[in-house]
Amino acid sequence: MAYLHKEPNLIGCYMSDPFRRAARIADVELSEILQISEAAAAMKKAGRDVISLGTGEPDFPTPAPVIDAAHRAAQAGETTYTATVGTAALRQAIAADCERVNGYRPEVAEIIVCTGAKQVIFNAMFATLEPGDEVIIGAPYWTSYPDIIGVCGGKPVVIATTAENGFAISADQLRAAISPRTRWLLLNSPGNPSGAVYSAAQLQALAEVLRDNPHVGIIADEIYQHICYVPFTSFRVVAPDLTDRTLIVNGVSKSYAMTGWRIGWGIAPKRLIEAMIAVQGQITSGASSVSQAAALAALTGDQQMLAERNDDFRARRDMVQDALNATGLIRCGSADGAFYLFPDCTATFGKVTPAGVRIEQDADFCRALLETEGVALVPGRAFGVPGHFRLSYAYSPASLSEACKRIARFCQSLA
Repeated sequence: MAYLHKEPNLIGCYMSDPFRRAARIADVELSEILQISEAAAAMKKAGRDVISLGTGEPDFPTPAPVIDAAHRAAQAGETTYTATVGTAALRQAIAADCERVNGYRPEVAEIIVCTGAKQVIFNAMFATLEPGDEVIIGAPYWTSYPDIIGVCGGKPVVIATTAENGFAISADQLRAAISPRTRWLLLNSPGNPSGAVYSAAQLQALAEVLRDNPHVGIIADEIYQHICYVPFTSFRVVAPDLTDRTLIVNGVSKSYAMTGWRIGWGIAPKRLIEAMIAVQGQITSGASSVSQAAALAALTGDQQMLAERNDDFRARRDMVQDALNATGLIRCGSADGAFYLFPDCTATFGKVTPAGVRIEQDADFCRALLETEGVALVPGRAFGVPGHFRLSYAYSPASLSEACKRIARFCQSLA
């Protein structure tokens, strides 16, 4: 109390706001993706006819056998805490699925189940990054990557990619970006928001650089693996000699239309898994028991659905891509995976809407389109590449067709 008496102004200032933000999250806000989705939802609630193409969530239902398995698990009393690392049955199924799909079988001790793939990445970053450690990511990037890195004390090192090079990091770019402080290279293939898929040759070229830099680990975010229109190659398959410093990230959210079940997993060397368990044990503990039972059913059930849905997504991609390119103002290259397109809208810059709004940047384009035609898209600046926008085609063909008509009408109205 004597200290408080001597320094009342200092202590009073310090304690004036007990809810002040910690420096580690000073710049972290709700992602622009969610902000736009919520704005679109508010417009719908107010009676506007809005088509939101901003969220990366399949419109397919969770498979009925998966829901039935979850129901049975709940009725059987599987509603208690699970091991922090995940249930043994699910981890065994993940190992078997990995062998079936990718050709290698990790040990069960090399697998952690988390509350979504995002938590896998967070656990790994929080468990390994020291203040100022660098993590290399390619732009465009998923919006959570730089924030997760920053919250965990790291520094994102962003490599710019372009549509001309397939939105892929080259070996030369990677070599130039690596420093003594580099801790991780974070790859996403198939990619969000670009839909880019790294070929085996491209991954091999990156692996050659990494072999010369043994202090750099690799996080391969492969959550969209089963939504891919070209041959998919897992990083661990291309570079098995780098397994001892590779973390594979995957889950059931996208492929099996199970976003709300919140199940993802990481496959990595035991020493990293143990560190990630330590982190997870102080945040969420084990993932939902019922959700893990559902994920087990998804991985061990009929897999034909994956191919059928993949074909459906491909048809939607082709339809939307053709419609956007037909506007004459939007340039939309092909996307080899995931369910996103990342078109260039710079040809609309300098043009004026009928309401007199001048379009100067991608955010202006997206805002004017939403206000004028009721179509919600996410500006490319949210992903580190201004001049583009992200469109998710994980929506019904009818919604996509109507949205394309509105986008074309909007483009035609610009002067």
